[in-house]
Amino acid sequence: MISSGVKVAPECLEAFQSLKLGKKLKYIIFKLSPNNTEIVVAKTSESSNYDEFLEHLQPAECAYAVYDVEYQKGEEGKRNKICFFTWSPDDSKIKQKMLYASSKDALRKSLVGISSEIQGTDMSEVAHETVLEKVSRSSF
Repeated sequence: MISSGVKVAPECLEAFQSLKLGKKLKYIIFKLSPNNTEIVVAKTSESSNYDEFLEHLQPAECAYAVYDVEYQKGEEGKRNKICFFTWSPDDSKIKQKMLYASSKDALRKSLVGISSEIQGTDMSEVAHETVLEKVSRSSF
């Protein structure tokens, strides 16, 4: 895939480190800047309410997100995995989808420590149960 040349703003890495190491943040929403030259932080939150997180994934706007998913793994107890989301809804513009698809690797490669990737085009693909199922069976 051809890279779009979009850069990752330093604030993206700072927010990710705060989520990963500081355990202060629960999720981060990333978007392209208005002039489409860099990926920036659109929203951060300490809330573990998954429905609140989903409200930030707009029905016609592409986005990236990172969510620190907590789940129960049988007798082993609670686990956490950091999930990377690519949100590219069916109703978003083709040009926007293409730009987000070609810019994803720049962000994804700069965020070290991602356990799972979720690609969503509609809400069923990013539903809490769907995500829990994917992270609980992924082993990397």
